Amino acid sequence: MSEGTDGGTLRVVRPPEDAPATADGPAAPAVLFRANCTHCRSSFELDAGALRLAIGASSRTTFYSFTCPECGEAVRKPAGERIVELLTGGGVPTIRLTGR
Repeated sequence: MSEGTDGGTLRVVRPPEDAPATADGPAAPAVLFRANCTHCRSSFELDAGALRLAIGASSRTTFYSFTCPECGEAVRKPAGERIVELLTGGGVPTIRLTGR
């Protein structure tokens, strides 16, 4: 199941509802994000730890970033309100940028 898009470049991907349970009960679903590299055009899934979200004072200074697992290039993309909600809800490490 997936929800939310950023022009087709970022989606939240969750495991199927019938994911195996642990001895303590149902497994907590790990959130994966499907992203695309602007350099090599690869599409892949990343866990929350592979992404970073920077929230600035405006939409121009709010973005998410990751390293492409295919080509190794650093990728930075703008993050609108919906993307910020999806990333923070999925446990992506977030920093707040402050102006001087």
